[in-house]
Amino acid sequence: MVESQAVEVVHDDSHLLVVEKPAGLLSVPGRLPENRDCVASRLQREYPDALTVHRLDQVTSGLMLFARGKAMQSALARLFERREIAKRYLARVEGRMEGEAGTIDLPLICDWPNRPRQKVDHEVGKPALTRWRVLERDPGGAWSRVELEPVTGRSHQLRLHLASIGHPIVGDVFYGAGDAPRTCLHASRLAFVHPASGAALDLHSTPPF
Repeated sequence: MVESQAVEVVHDDSHLLVVEKPAGLLSVPGRLPENRDCVASRLQREYPDALTVHRLDQVTSGLMLFARGKAMQSALARLFERREIAKRYLARVEGRMEGEAGTIDLPLICDWPNRPRQKVDHEVGKPALTRWRVLERDPGGAWSRVELEPVTGRSHQLRLHLASIGHPIVGDVFYGAGDAPRTCLHASRLAFVHPASGAALDLHSTPPF
């Protein structure tokens, strides 16, 4: 159960925190009372100054960055806006992906009648670019293990991009995958220059699938 899964702190200093988000737990509170439990609220019990900088989908696990205080929240937000934070994800997708690496360049927009679902829209969609690299293939062709780099940061970008090329992420039934114990998407790396110290941080996380 998500309730029993701890939010592990993997980096802690006076300016920022990096934690491991469990799959199935919201990043920030939802509107309904039953959706108040989230990474942010749990973290703020021990670190009252922890503020959200970015989010991971509820189904996604892995590294999540928090600022300690509003000044650092603004500084880290600028790094994201300037694409100065390197992010990598690991995923297991359905089927055998052909080729060793490539890009997915498909514009995305919210599918309002079916929100929070997103959709590809070549007329009014916002530009979205994902780089991918195959790490491993199932000998039987059932799945491929890939590393993903979201160059842009659209909502559900990795999930929809992979589904759109015929390789939905294993377990992501929201975008057409078959049922599985979990959606196999994990935020595996965050690398950036610490805004306060100037030190290079490069944090890695091993996926549980």
